[in-house]
Amino acid sequence: MSVRVLVADDQALVRGGFRMILEARADLEVVGEAGDGREAVALVERLRPEVVLMDVRMPDVDGLEATRRIVASGSPARVIILTTYDVDEAVFAALRAGASAFLLKDVRPAELVEAVRVVARGDALLAPSVTRRLLDRFAAVLPDPAGPPADLGRLSEREVEVLRLVALALSNAEIAERLVLTEATVKSHVSAVLRKLGLRDRVQAVVLAYDVGLVRPRSI
Repeated sequence: MSVRVLVADDQALVRGGFRMILEARADLEVVGEAGDGREAVALVERLRPEVVLMDVRMPDVDGLEATRRIVASGSPARVIILTTYDVDEAVFAALRAGASAFLLKDVRPAELVEAVRVVARGDALLAPSVTRRLLDRFAAVLPDPAGPPADLGRLSEREVEVLRLVALALSNAEIAERLVLTEATVKSHVSAVLRKLGLRDRVQAVVLAYDVGLVRPRSI
């Protein structure tokens, strides 16, 4: 079955370029295009894509607010943020809002295609180390108006330990070695953490760990 993709960007040429790249693959289908965030939210509800390519800077409703609305609606669609800049406050805020990945607009076609496939599988595209670089740069200066999004008391001691190591940029294999566990056991713990805290992926888990003070920027 094809992965259903919605492309949201205020530039028609950019949308057309992404459509051409994605639809050249048999397993990807662009089901719609949006010129601003408001239209993107409406089309997500109507077309039910699995992945949304979302530009940050759009008129009326921007990509950040659109991402918040999509996640708040309970849609299972995964959002990939598109930006012209390497790392900025908008990208960080988008990750807090529930985006599963971010890409630069000059991404290579093969990388764009792989990103859509990875996110459609339910994985977060950002490696923990990249996420941590974002958080190290902005976590200390950006407010968190919503407060901690979940209660760590729902987790076992082992799950809290696994969450902390995820936030410190360790892979499942590295966590397994550190805790003398199998990778399968670590994967099970990570899944339990996401389920208990109502998180979509590892990116949100890392953000939460910083928000609640489980780890601190540049703490190691």
